[in-house]
Amino acid sequence: MTTVFYGVVFVLSLICSAVYVHFWHKHFDANFNMIFTIVPLSCLGYLLFALAKNAENAVIAVQISYIGGCFLQFFILESIITLCNISVKRWMRTVLFSMSAFVYVSTLTIGYLPVFYKEVSFEKNGNTVILNREYAFMHTVFYVLVFLLFFLGIVAIIYALLKKNQVPKRILQILLIPDVVCMVSFFAGKLIRDKVDLVPLGYLIAQIMFLGITFRINLYDVAETVIDSMVRERGIGYVSFDFMYRYLGSNDIASTLMPELAGLAVDEQLGYKPSLRKLRRYIDDFKRDSKKQKHVFTLHDPDGDPEKDRYFNVDINYLYDGSRKCGYVVTFTDDTSNRRYIRLLDSYNEKLQREVALKTSHITEMHDNLIMSLAMMVESRDNSTGGHIKRTSEGVRILVGEIVKEGKLDLSKEFCQNVIKAAPMHDLGKIAVDDAVLRKPGRFTPEEYDMMKKHTTEGARVIHEILLNTDDEMFKSIAENVAHFHHERWDGSGYPKGLAGENIPIEARIMAIADVYDALVSKRVYKEAFDASRADSIIMEGMGTQFDPGLKSAYEKARPRLEAYYRDQEEA
Repeated sequence: MTTVFYGVVFVLSLICSAVYVHFWHKHFDANFNMIFTIVPLSCLGYLLFALAKNAENAVIAVQISYIGGCFLQFFILESIITLCNISVKRWMRTVLFSMSAFVYVSTLTIGYLPVFYKEVSFEKNGNTVILNREYAFMHTVFYVLVFLLFFLGIVAIIYALLKKNQVPKRILQILLIPDVVCMVSFFAGKLIRDKVDLVPLGYLIAQIMFLGITFRINLYDVAETVIDSMVRERGIGYVSFDFMYRYLGSNDIASTLMPELAGLAVDEQLGYKPSLRKLRRYIDDFKRDSKKQKHVFTLHDPDGDPEKDRYFNVDINYLYDGSRKCGYVVTFTDDTSNRRYIRLLDSYNEKLQREVALKTSHITEMHDNLIMSLAMMVESRDNSTGGHIKRTSEGVRILVGEIVKEGKLDLSKEFCQNVIKAAPMHDLGKIAVDDAVLRKPGRFTPEEYDMMKKHTTEGARVIHEILLNTDDEMFKSIAENVAHFHHERWDGSGYPKGLAGENIPIEARIMAIADVYDALVSKRVYKEAFDASRADSIIMEGMGTQFDPGLKSAYEKARPRLEAYYRDQEEA
């Protein structure tokens, strides 16, 4: 009967271990591996004891059975510490294991030295094997060790229940069962040792409990579960090397991307085959600068169709063993769908931008034509200034060109374009001047001159209203300034505000030179046109009083082009 009991327990223990091996995963705790190895071995010891024919066989069977007594409680404690996420110094683990190993070594003296058993004798009562023994000092140490490991396991579980919120409470409660069962069966077995030892049954129950814990705890291991899910679902490939560029391993996805990996043996140096050379370059870049950890790997379509190419984001990082760096790991993440979507989006955006740019150019052209038409309409009311808008606009263009060439003023390209674009609007305020004044064929009286001066302020107001809803704030500001301040003088004697020096906006100072130059070389109802030499003399005399002296050199360089332009206008 005893032999049958031990035999059944041993077979069931083997079945549990076989189930564990069948479902084994690389993320299972190593302590569980030891538990599922030790339990069948200890159960085998009890079965061999029941089958022993002599004292020598019985002693060997007892020594085998003590493997569980000395080591099982240690690995149960280790598994508890790991599952409870409790930090323990390495030397403590080493000490506890050394104690277990030392006690087990002492069991090997049974029948030879009075260290674990003082005396031992063998007898058989029917089918029951009895080993008479007298315990020695090391057997007491064995009891102390078992109690100590059991106590530490209970303390660890209680501590985790109270302090570790991230440890599943259900798992902690279940962990109590195998620990307690092993202890109860150990001492209950001692009480009825001559009949049947319950220790192997306790080991089997503990093994069954750990089988359930193993599968459950694997789900709680979020980091590892998520990694496995991501690798499968997102098509992540990985390959690893040590610091000597020796190949450590890769998954199927990485081998598909780089077929040469399939022919690379573990511990073989990374070679220089085409795809592996690229892999080596990735690692070399990361080795030189750890910030260079991202690359893009393109898997070209075998038929050469770029639309079927696949793209992978490559990340290079250190490979860790615990907290110790031990090599490099290269991961490949399929980014094909995302890149195709971005490419499609970019294509759509480019098309949309072209259409918007075309519509905007049409709107801008219509806007500019409207402003120009308004300026021409205003000019048509003044029979003394025909063509003034066109000529002054060209004069501004010539002056701005020379200013840009000199580079003395830090004017942006956009600013210069807006000044040229705003030039036709400088006299727009004349729309508010009475015809009797605007079309007078002679010089103005002081009162009439005061009325004419108002065209600057009115021009700024009209432009402000026209451009009120424009998005181009720079152009709006420049156009208003050109209309408002082009009659201001450098010495402060101009109108309408009496601004002086650099308080006058630069765009208005440029406009002033072009405006006065055109007035000098053009025929008016109150005067004949001056020749280029006289006009130039007047402009040069006004530098520092009427005009910005900083624009003198730009004007001098622009003068030949101005004179040529006005000659062409006369000939036309």
